[in-house]
Amino acid sequence: MRLTALGLFSALLFSGCGIIYKVDVYQGNLLDERNVAQLKTGMSKRQVLSLLGTPAVRDPFHAARWDYVATQSQRGSDTEVKNLSLMFDGDTLTSIEGDYFAKQDDELRKRLARYGNLPKEERNKRGGG
Repeated sequence: MRLTALGLFSALLFSGCGIIYKVDVYQGNLLDERNVAQLKTGMSKRQVLSLLGTPAVRDPFHAARWDYVATQSQRGSDTEVKNLSLMFDGDTLTSIEGDYFAKQDDELRKRLARYGNLPKEERNKRGGG
């Protein structure tokens, strides 16, 4: 009985000490800074799709708004959320608001390339696919 209690106490003690490995987590759209720089009001939805890809969020109740959302959670820090919102009037881009992980996206893309975890279209560009 004492051995079981000691084991549970040890597990509880060590769980809060940072010994347990925490994985860096990045979710959402990886946006290329060069492509975002090419966005201009007056572009069609098709042109935006070819530059940025499919948005993470397409609200069925607000079809005129596309949100490219990304979150980044690293060990020892709070989760960061970035949102690039594009507004359309019919098929025409009317406004660009928000921000994204410009520098972090490039760094993450380079890290993922080492492991072959790039999106399919980027693997094809590099001849790996």
